[in-house]
Amino acid sequence: AVPVSLANFHEVSFPVPLALAATGGPERRTDVVALASGAEVRNAVWAGSRRRWDVGSAALKLDALQDLVTFFEARGGRLHGFRFRDALDDRSCAVGEMPAATDQMIGAGDGAETQFRLVKAYGDYARRILKPVAGSVLVAVNGVAAEFNVDETTGEVTLDSAPEPGAVVSAGFRFDCPVRFDADRLNITLEGFGAGKALRVPLIELVG
Repeated sequence: AVPVSLANFHEVSFPVPLALAATGGPERRTDVVALASGAEVRNAVWAGSRRRWDVGSAALKLDALQDLVTFFEARGGRLHGFRFRDALDDRSCAVGEMPAATDQMIGAGDGAETQFRLVKAYGDYARRILKPVAGSVLVAVNGVAAEFNVDETTGEVTLDSAPEPGAVVSAGFRFDCPVRFDADRLNITLEGFGAGKALRVPLIELVG
């Protein structure tokens, strides 16, 4: 199922030149309780992570600032989500490498199931990939290329035939992050010589 947070979503990409100036990364929520003994107890409030970025503060030419304002207005501020390319983490493999169909295990065959979800593993944590890049997805069963269809708006893969019980289903892909603006206001300052800055443009990942 598609997370409810993606109900108001525009399948458009944040301008790449602006995305390359982003600062941020994954965030987790952990409760830490200090005991009288000095020891502490830690509990994960969130099962997974959520990413945040700020794409403001970099000096930009006026046409780039106009692109930002146009994009912000078209999304209605925080109202509609959109795609964001995280240059640090945008593929099933290492940065700079090309995805291969055996990069990530996305399931195991049972002789009946044909639908699988794209995921990326970070150790024991599997992150669901909701917005694969069009034309980038590769799928294999036991290392052999498989015939499939993929919904590029949800990350759902449907194989043409059900893998045999125990068969390893794997995938390679590039992906965008579903995000929204985390503010309903842009603060832009002009600095002369045809340039300026958007002082703060926070983005937050949309998760299920």
